[in-house]
Amino acid sequence: MKKRVLFICTNNSCRSQMAEGIINYELGDKIEAYSAGTTPTAVNPHAVKSMAEIGIDIADQRSKGVEEFAGQHFDYVITLCDSANEQCPMFFGGVKKMHLSFADPAAAVGSETEIQAAFRMV
Repeated sequence: MKKRVLFICTNNSCRSQMAEGIINYELGDKIEAYSAGTTPTAVNPHAVKSMAEIGIDIADQRSKGVEEFAGQHFDYVITLCDSANEQCPMFFGGVKKMHLSFADPAAAVGSETEIQAAFRMV
């Protein structure tokens, strides 16, 4: 049986979307990855572009709220930003919760090249 992991960040627009895509692409035979946000918005086009550069298509993924996963079982819940870590809902009780903090690439400013570089770093 595959392990289930949920990645959570604030907007479910970049970091968690990218993590979902990478895990499903690289480890999809062992792990089912999902992503959600505490305040979901939309998938960031820069995230889609940076993932496409490494051969992973997340263009059809959508931003989801954590509420969508209430009552579901996950083996791991991983927060990817400090805000989500603080706001992570308690209904994911009984699972292994981890926290890995990544800077928000959506907050990057500068030229298109500089912004895309921030997404590549994540």
